[in-house]
Amino acid sequence: MNSTSTVAPNHVNIINFIRGVEPREPIDLLEPVREQLALVQKHGLRATWLLQYDALIQPAFTDLLHREANASQEIGVWFEVVQPLAEKAGIPWRGRFAWDWHAHIAFSVGYTPRERERMADVLMEDFRQVFGHYPQSVGSWFLDAHLLGYLWDKYQIVASCNCKDQWGTDGYTLWGGYYNQAYYPSRKNGFMPAQTAEGQIPVPVFRMLGSDPIYQYDAKLGGNGQSVITLEPVYSGEEGGGGIPKWVRWFFDVNFRSEQVSFGYAQVGQENSFGWALMKDGLIDQVELLAAKQAEGALTVQTLAESGRWFRRQYPVTPAASICALSDWRDEGRQSVWYNNRFYRMNLLNNGGELSIRDIHLFDENYEERYLQDVCPDRNSHYDTLPVVDSARWSDERVSAGIRPVAFDNEGRELPIAVRAIDTDESTDGELALRLHLADEHTLHIRCSEQGVSFAADWLDWGLRLLWGDTPELPEVKLEQEGIAYAFNGHLYRIGTEGARPPVLLTEGKRGVGNGIEFRAAGSELKLRLSR
Repeated sequence: MNSTSTVAPNHVNIINFIRGVEPREPIDLLEPVREQLALVQKHGLRATWLLQYDALIQPAFTDLLHREANASQEIGVWFEVVQPLAEKAGIPWRGRFAWDWHAHIAFSVGYTPRERERMADVLMEDFRQVFGHYPQSVGSWFLDAHLLGYLWDKYQIVASCNCKDQWGTDGYTLWGGYYNQAYYPSRKNGFMPAQTAEGQIPVPVFRMLGSDPIYQYDAKLGGNGQSVITLEPVYSGEEGGGGIPKWVRWFFDVNFRSEQVSFGYAQVGQENSFGWALMKDGLIDQVELLAAKQAEGALTVQTLAESGRWFRRQYPVTPAASICALSDWRDEGRQSVWYNNRFYRMNLLNNGGELSIRDIHLFDENYEERYLQDVCPDRNSHYDTLPVVDSARWSDERVSAGIRPVAFDNEGRELPIAVRAIDTDESTDGELALRLHLADEHTLHIRCSEQGVSFAADWLDWGLRLLWGDTPELPEVKLEQEGIAYAFNGHLYRIGTEGARPPVLLTEGKRGVGNGIEFRAAGSELKLRLSR
């Protein structure tokens, strides 16, 4: 456990964004806003209300906020493109409806950089006309780097928010990013944390929705992409979600621990287009629980702008952060640990005693997003970072991809490794240390820092195996004397090793490349170098 006497802060943003039209079915869009506002103010909680342009120009919504919202409520904007915004900016409307949720219509990436600026100017000026000032917070399921930089440079916004990681949900993919909490994006890539103050947009971007840290990563794929296991109160299926009180309490316990690498974070709230009836029970339960936990001193509920200002005061560059889910709400024996910093993210999974690092993605501020200057041509927009291992994308029916520790006997035969328990230590600034107690009474130590991930074993003959399946998602992989070189989406990068013998390519797969790499430790310690 963390031995430091300092209690890390836990922050919550209640963010409800407001659409002015729902073309898919008749629904009362005003009722959820009225009920959400009454609910948070009943419990004395601060909240952020992000208006889409079609709601901003409807007095029914703005008059309600003028009349009912007290001084603790923040009003900002939700940047999705709707017909009246595009047309006022002089851009012909291409959508099927006045609001069309497809990525190349609703998101900024569907427009040229100059068109993005024109729509931002219309939105900000019309907001100022209604509320007397420019908004401090601008959210969206996704904002490109050009637009984020423009909003900072011209309007000095202080915070933004975007969607959780997901593969193909609603037609768009955000994959490999800073998993939770917040980051400063690169000037060249709104999804990529920057490594330097010079290369970043100084607006913290908070990750929304609150993903299940065990099960969301490899949630099943269907016709609409990945299924959703998040804190959103409308989700109450057997997989988990914010409409299940048991899951919510487990999620809060996991995210709002007294010991953290930097700070704990979650976003609570729901867009009004789901309707009040569907969100009511789950949202009331969550807000009541937040009020109780804030009264206990376990967390602080802030507006998004307040969190943005706090983040900038605390961190000149993106800090390290962690999520340690050492209990399983489904009682299926799984544990998941996420560690992020400005250089990489890592996820470790204990699946009933079987240990694997199922995800490492590197961050490089020079890796340009696809839409920095170009326009997304269709509904399938795509943002990613640089994969080192990606179990969700590299596994097949035969192989579960990941990095696994292996032990060998005196004759070189592999011995099973089974995890009995995991202890965490976050007492060193910016680092996460894990002590894994194995079934054979041995111990494996893992330490995550900005430089990389270190492994230390208390037995002699051991190593790491990186395995993958026969999948088209795999980058080009080339062995080096002290590491691996990768090529992905035209970008070259590498990881290095310390304390390892030269890596060995394992059995060749169908694509003519190996289906894995083995790093044999030269001694008791082995390190993967993951920073530049």
